[in-house]
Amino acid sequence: MELTTLTALSPIDGRYRKQTAHLDIYFSEYALMKYRVRVEIAYFLFLSEKKFFKLPISLNRKLTEIANQFSMADAQHIKEMEAITNHDVKAVEYFLKEQIEKAGGNAYKEWVHFGLTSQDVNNTAIPLSWKECMELEYLPAIVNLKQHIVTLAKQWKKVPMLARTHGQPASPTVLGKELMVFAERLEQQIALFSAIPFSAKFGGATGNFNAHVVAFPKKNWVQLGNEFVERKLGLQRQQFTTQIEHYDNLAAHLDAMQRINTILLDLCRDIWTYISQDYFKQKTKQGEVGSSAMPHKVNPIDFENAEGNLGMANAIASHIAAKLPISRLQRDLTDSTVLRNLGIPVAHTFIALQSISKGLSKLVLNEAALQNDLNNNWAVVAEAIQTILRRENYPNPYEALKDLTRGKEGITQQTLHQFIDGLKINADLKKELKSITPHNYIGVSASF
Repeated sequence: MELTTLTALSPIDGRYRKQTAHLDIYFSEYALMKYRVRVEIAYFLFLSEKKFFKLPISLNRKLTEIANQFSMADAQHIKEMEAITNHDVKAVEYFLKEQIEKAGGNAYKEWVHFGLTSQDVNNTAIPLSWKECMELEYLPAIVNLKQHIVTLAKQWKKVPMLARTHGQPASPTVLGKELMVFAERLEQQIALFSAIPFSAKFGGATGNFNAHVVAFPKKNWVQLGNEFVERKLGLQRQQFTTQIEHYDNLAAHLDAMQRINTILLDLCRDIWTYISQDYFKQKTKQGEVGSSAMPHKVNPIDFENAEGNLGMANAIASHIAAKLPISRLQRDLTDSTVLRNLGIPVAHTFIALQSISKGLSKLVLNEAALQNDLNNNWAVVAEAIQTILRRENYPNPYEALKDLTRGKEGITQQTLHQFIDGLKINADLKKELKSITPHNYIGVSASF
């Protein structure tokens, strides 16, 4: 069958095509060719800048144009060359030589790919595409989602809510603060992610600039390599490598992404639970159904969808992060096929991010349900009462409240007030204890 969104094997390119199409420019076969071309041209022009040869201005402009305007037709032409060479990077080299010949620069074409191995190109092209995707797409999306959570937290910062530890009623909290827990966790992990360098390998066939040195032994190739990678590409050159990058920092990025996804998965499960407790209603849309059989259903599908996609993202990212740093001796080819899947965990993550954002936008606070839960769980203020009694040096207050409340049903305001009335304490202290309710026993948190 013809490849369409209906026939694609992966839902990334099928059902979820609209949510992931913008990642094509970073992770597709076309994108890999484009970034390889960018690196090869940048290196060619760098050699010219360093006076290895004097390039005519017209050819400089032509190559810059090819790098900036790399087209699908260009990519298809490279693919046709690869069918002959059976080597993807060599096909890029031949493509550029052909373009230089067409522009009248035949005398300069052998400076294309000078001294390089294919991994000098791959291990700069892929980190460059990864860097641009992370900086232009991923990090802004995570920051925007975090800010969405903060906005809701501020909206609900004064809404008291029954907390649940081990699934059981616990000391009350505030809905807004509970959301800020996730915002803070995300903020910390975003900072850790952002601190990880975008690394590249550039140093010849086995990392020692062998071919470069034998051709130009008086040049400081380590310095030139550092300058090219860092100044021209904006990456950090690894100083000691085999034929390939050691991928430790890329693995760290993937591990950081997994931690962020795990936080979001935790958020999804909490929101899902709040919906099941009727703390939130969900906005409905005309024409939509929640069940093929039960007309009343409004399911929390956005959070369920996100949870599934976060799991897929983490499973694949985990394998990539664990596999890439391991290579036999100076290299084997196992990294190559795995790297081609680098966009998959990113795509599943983006599907999840959009689902979470959509789900959060549909939430409608049902404050009455939160109030009812608090009204039905007066036992949670037992902690407050026994703590104040401890302050007053009242004998065995914890044990007294435990006997009154632990495992008991039907603990009401009246139950606690009768208990307080029976205490041998002064009237002011009784008044203080009776002023505590599940609605106002909410403590304090940092301002937000």
